[in-house]
Amino acid sequence: MPMSNFDDHFDVIIVGYGFAGAAAAVSAHDAGARVLLLEKADNPGGISICSAGGVRISRDLQASFEYLKATNAGTTPDACLSAFAQGLTETEAFIRDMARINNAEVGVRWAKANYPLDGGDSFGFVTINDIPGFEPERDFTWGRGLRGGTRLFKVMQDNVASRAIEVRLGTPAVGLISEDGRISGLIAGGKRICAKQGVILACGGFEGDPTMQAQFWQAKPVLSGAYGGNTGDGVRMAQAAGADLWHMWHFHGTYGFRHPDPDVYPYGIRLHRLPDWVPGKPGEEAEINGFFSGGDDARMPWIVVDQRGRRYMNEYPPYVQDTAHRAMSTFDPDTQSYARIPSWMIVDADGLKRGPLGFPAYNDPGVDFAWSDDNAAELDLGILKQAGSIEKMAHGMGCDADLLGETIQRWNTFCQNGHDRDHARLPATMLPIETPPYTYGELWPICANTQGGPRHDERQRVLNPYGQVIEGLYVAGELGSIFGHLYMSGGNLAECFIGGRRAAFEACGATR
Repeated sequence: MPMSNFDDHFDVIIVGYGFAGAAAAVSAHDAGARVLLLEKADNPGGISICSAGGVRISRDLQASFEYLKATNAGTTPDACLSAFAQGLTETEAFIRDMARINNAEVGVRWAKANYPLDGGDSFGFVTINDIPGFEPERDFTWGRGLRGGTRLFKVMQDNVASRAIEVRLGTPAVGLISEDGRISGLIAGGKRICAKQGVILACGGFEGDPTMQAQFWQAKPVLSGAYGGNTGDGVRMAQAAGADLWHMWHFHGTYGFRHPDPDVYPYGIRLHRLPDWVPGKPGEEAEINGFFSGGDDARMPWIVVDQRGRRYMNEYPPYVQDTAHRAMSTFDPDTQSYARIPSWMIVDADGLKRGPLGFPAYNDPGVDFAWSDDNAAELDLGILKQAGSIEKMAHGMGCDADLLGETIQRWNTFCQNGHDRDHARLPATMLPIETPPYTYGELWPICANTQGGPRHDERQRVLNPYGQVIEGLYVAGELGSIFGHLYMSGGNLAECFIGGRRAAFEACGATR
């Protein structure tokens, strides 16, 4: 391999310093490689530090595979799903090993997957519950989230720092270098850098690139939910090297508010996190899962209506943070518009008292925004509006007052009877809209993270459109995720660790 035209030489180069990049860097180093870890932002963590930090694990490889196969609906080869299921059974041990670096407290909780399918009860979560002397709010000032992700990232950051891994922040990779049909390095920071054993792209998806989104998603616009740095860099670099793409339509997301001044807060604001729930099998009750919300109170005080004032969906699907956006994407060819973008959230006075309606989460050192405890500041900002009657609310929304009134009356009847005849919302989640003043606000689709990217095999090797391996190129994490149909909570975090480790071992020719 020609070496004379390179400015630097490493064994393995990893692009992106989130969970996947950190796991890959540690694993490659421990396999004997000289490692360079690049991050285009000035601070590490990416979207990882915005997460809840619950990493999916499994106690039954075959059962996990069956569940993953059912929820991917033929979009991902069995070999990839089987490799991922194998990794799920190994991830707890890896996290525990990493946690020794700073005496972090590791927690494990067994919790069903999101849907009542075969194998769904084989899963759990591993988390970092505490780190002595570490305070996320003090030590990671550039990010705001559920803090579990910050603690987990601190564990990985300390592991990277304890090893001879060269880290270059503020250094975006701008292109791959190919020689004799193999990826031999990349260009970053104005330098041509050799990767003798391989390049691992772990730089996330395209939540921050509306142009790429417009080519693959029907809904427009979709707001980025937490991070602007993921702009499809890895997708483009891999494409230029000949990569096939998969799962580009699929993103993990919900609905939420928009700040009136994008210079102050450029991200979508997800609504208050409520528990997930698993539908019951025939003859069984639904099961509330408060792992991420911190409680089991599933009463949702709002309904969602379109621009005409009609309900059009179950506002509370089993996994709100993943699929609640999907019903918004319908395009009406008669009006040449998206009649559900924006939609409207409606809550009454009693519902407003239940607490903050919004929950901002972000990694951005230029942002400082928190939702008020009583929602008053958001009323002042205009994110929320109030009306003393349904008629006045309809006027503010620009819809027909009679139709809106019928919608609310129908909903209240459903609440009284304990049965949503229109969209089958879970009875335990239903609260009436009865007491004025009424609070309402525009809702938009929000992307927490994308799933699409370069197609890869079970060894994390990137493939071209003919299924052939692009030698020397690997991906990990949410860049080219295996999830092509329905996501599983905590699955992307697991994918970061499983894919990052496997890509590193493959690049180094190591065995686990």
